[in-house]
Amino acid sequence: MGNFTFHETDIKGVYIIDVKTYGDARGYFMETYKESDFREAGLDYCFVQDNQSSSRRGVLRGLHFQKEHPQAKLVRVLSGEVFDVAVDLRQGSGTYGKWAGVILSGENHRQFMIPRGFAHGFLVLSDYAEFAYKCDELYHPEDEGGIIWNDPDIAIEWPYAGEMTLSEKDLRLPALAESKPFFTGGNQ
Repeated sequence: MGNFTFHETDIKGVYIIDVKTYGDARGYFMETYKESDFREAGLDYCFVQDNQSSSRRGVLRGLHFQKEHPQAKLVRVLSGEVFDVAVDLRQGSGTYGKWAGVILSGENHRQFMIPRGFAHGFLVLSDYAEFAYKCDELYHPEDEGGIIWNDPDIAIEWPYAGEMTLSEKDLRLPALAESKPFFTGGNQ
């Protein structure tokens, strides 16, 4: 598939994507998305919104999702390094409540494909990081939901021992056990 290598994680539908880069003394070039290659890999999404954020070391954003308007996300890091996580919230899934994570950086150019029905979050490991992602559904602020980042039942192994910075909103998110199942279609 040309410039992309797709690696499905232990959670069906979640992919780590390695991207071929072409470099010389001037720098590098790479394709970050090509619809036909993604479709050939079974990742048939129609992206409608691109987002970008910047954060400093120790910032943790997440674990977020939209309830009525779930989003699939193709995420990557432009500069710096983050640990990116997807948590399966698909009712009936054999991996419900399980997580997959990957280090994304401006150096490794990896991407992470997260289908609908997942909570998503990331932790900045470098001094500074710029994070970009494509979504297949528009953002609806009134539709936000989330799971607390340190839920012991999910037990994400965050690779960071320093002080973490979270928004007040993210600090008040419930645990998965305190929430109802969010999404159907666990056999996706």
